[in-house]
Amino acid sequence: MNERIPAVIGAGGIKTHKIEGDHATPTGIFPLRRVFYRADRVASPVCHLPVEPLSRHDGWCDDPTHSDYNRYVMLPHPARHERLWRDDHLYDLVVVLGYNDAPPVPGRGSAIFLHLPPPHSRPTEGCIAVAEPELRRLLGMGLREIEVLPPGRR
Repeated sequence: MNERIPAVIGAGGIKTHKIEGDHATPTGIFPLRRVFYRADRVASPVCHLPVEPLSRHDGWCDDPTHSDYNRYVMLPHPARHERLWRDDHLYDLVVVLGYNDAPPVPGRGSAIFLHLPPPHSRPTEGCIAVAEPELRRLLGMGLREIEVLPPGRR
């Protein structure tokens, strides 16, 4: 599949050299690792990836000083982390991308996901956001990776 999809990206734009907290979306080809979804809000997606319903105890460590950096964690967790169970709808359907995870390099960025867009097309904090029907279509077609091109190569 070689398709260009409209997406919302990070407020810091697209960067080849991402660092934690810069609000930029990294460039590269990223495999899709697994999908989480809010079973109390949306149906499970049809796809080839591992799919799990979210719980209130799901988190992602974004603390570059901790050994769990850029990894799924159960809450409560002692290090700085992001809650995956959110009041807004961004993570009603969220795909974990294979960015900085083999192995994670402290400070190179964490919690880069493919998720639903923020209201009013506001930028993300570095993730890639796609409308739910489009995300479901791509997952159903067997999407295995996405490519984020550097500025000027779009």
